[in-house]
Amino acid sequence: MTPQAKLIFTTSLLLGTTITISSNHWIMAWAGLEINTLAILPLISKSHHPRAIEAATKYFLTQAAASTLVLFSSMTNAWHTGQWDITQLTHPTSCLILTSAIAMKLGLVPFHFWFPEVLQGSPLTTGLLLSTVMKFPPITLFFMTSPSLNQTLLVLMAILSAALGGWMGLNQTQIRKILAFSSISHLGWMTIIISYSPKLTLLNFYLYTLMTAAVFLTLNSFKTLKLSTLMTTWTKTPALSAMLFLTLLSLAGLPPLTGFLPKWLIIQELTKQDMITAAVTISMLSLLGLFFYLRLAYCATITLPPHTTNHMKQWRTNKPVSAMIAILITMSTMLLPISPMISTII
Repeated sequence: MTPQAKLIFTTSLLLGTTITISSNHWIMAWAGLEINTLAILPLISKSHHPRAIEAATKYFLTQAAASTLVLFSSMTNAWHTGQWDITQLTHPTSCLILTSAIAMKLGLVPFHFWFPEVLQGSPLTTGLLLSTVMKFPPITLFFMTSPSLNQTLLVLMAILSAALGGWMGLNQTQIRKILAFSSISHLGWMTIIISYSPKLTLLNFYLYTLMTAAVFLTLNSFKTLKLSTLMTTWTKTPALSAMLFLTLLSLAGLPPLTGFLPKWLIIQELTKQDMITAAVTISMLSLLGLFFYLRLAYCATITLPPHTTNHMKQWRTNKPVSAMIAILITMSTMLLPISPMISTII
């Protein structure tokens, strides 16, 4: 793909995201989502591999269906109330259809099936965009309509997402699929709190974006796609592998790393809302995620590759670590001490 084409597609992505997050009218939000979908498709299928073409087709079909549902729910609401304003979504049927549409856009259970397949067929850099930038417009729509949505349905979908994201990630050997299930699990944490404290959902999304970007960019610099190849990378860049270990534990939500902060605040807020059962359930389900993050971390830093005769030891390279990766990893592991400041903002 030529640099000019890449520039056009990335600019379109930024434009589509900006239009959706800054719009008040449903048609403008829908147009932004469509621009986003059309801009990411060439980036998914740029390798021309059959798996990449399949991923792009699956992505297009699910996103087109979700966009249709967004348009349908807004039209139904406008028909009954005469309002096209996003924050004025009040009709119960419209709210239900919109919840399904946004869940499909994000990859929440039970509309999660497309996401691991699409991520597996995409390059790592496009996978990063799919896991972070492409999730931002639907989450802002959730944020703006959160007072009208059905809380019980959202909590149920959130707990199922945390359960399935953790459960289905246990058996994977492909790193992109593991990160896809990790994303589904994190979306569960964001969705459970959206009706009670929407700002917490956004905070969780920002920190998740930081940590996921650090992991994806590190893996991209290693050129690693499978657990078996991840085992040999520590000989090339030991320091970066050690930092990847910490970033993965941060994604798992272990204190004293950054990833503990959103989980801690969400559990605190759920407890304030007398939702003790939901808080305990989702906390227990995050242990499933912890298991596969530990597996990734173990492969990245602790496991020695098998010493067979045909095994070539990789040479240690003196290539400096990118400044972007260094900043992201630092922020992914060391932001917990500023939690008092963050909690005052929220």
